[in-house]
Amino acid sequence: MKGILGKKLGMTQVFDEDGQLVPVTVIEGGPCPVLHVKTKATDGYDAVVVGYGEKPEKRCTKPELGIFTKTKISPRRMVRELRTNPDEKYEVGQAFDVDLFTPGDYVDVSGISIGKGFQGGMKRWHWKGGRATRGSMHHRAPGSIGSSSDPSRVFKGHHLPGHMGNVLRTIQNLEVVEVDKENHLLLVKGSVPGKAGYVMVKAALKKQHKVKKVVQQVQEKKEEKKKEEKEKKPPQKQ
Repeated sequence: MKGILGKKLGMTQVFDEDGQLVPVTVIEGGPCPVLHVKTKATDGYDAVVVGYGEKPEKRCTKPELGIFTKTKISPRRMVRELRTNPDEKYEVGQAFDVDLFTPGDYVDVSGISIGKGFQGGMKRWHWKGGRATRGSMHHRAPGSIGSSSDPSRVFKGHHLPGHMGNVLRTIQNLEVVEVDKENHLLLVKGSVPGKAGYVMVKAALKKQHKVKKVVQQVQEKKEEKKKEEKEKKPPQKQ
């Protein structure tokens, strides 16, 4: 299991070994203590519940305070669940930090995008807009959205003005550029959802599958070559 909770601090830039400028997002990750361990025998699946960020007790509800009092861990602002493998064993109180990742790893980062309030269709859905000629009355307006007798309704999912942003978004396959264990900092190449908000960093799902496929293909090719070599070799005389 590779995953931690953290907070986006902002963006900066660093230079790689070749002297190329790399834009990175600075994430303060961990330490994330384990609050609860779920197993297949009791819950039907294997997972751990981790927390991040200190939270005053007066800000907690009574059910939340009861959970933290039971585990003897100070209240946390962000609590999330991470799936684990059945072979891995974890204990309550065990903490995860940024040292789970190393430079060169690929991660998926999830966070709440920046809220932009109520926006028109041109900004929200990138509409082309109406004609900009003299006499045109529809520059940015949506215009007609429904049909006449058939189908006599507006189709579901039709793009219209409305609330924009403030939704959960995940950016996949971001490269880890640098890990600062002393300051609990993780430098990730590229942008991350949100504006100084809480994020979840997990090992890239698709990138791992790609690597596994490549390894399998290489192994299959090696086995095929070995079979061909055995077939080409003449039988040894006794």
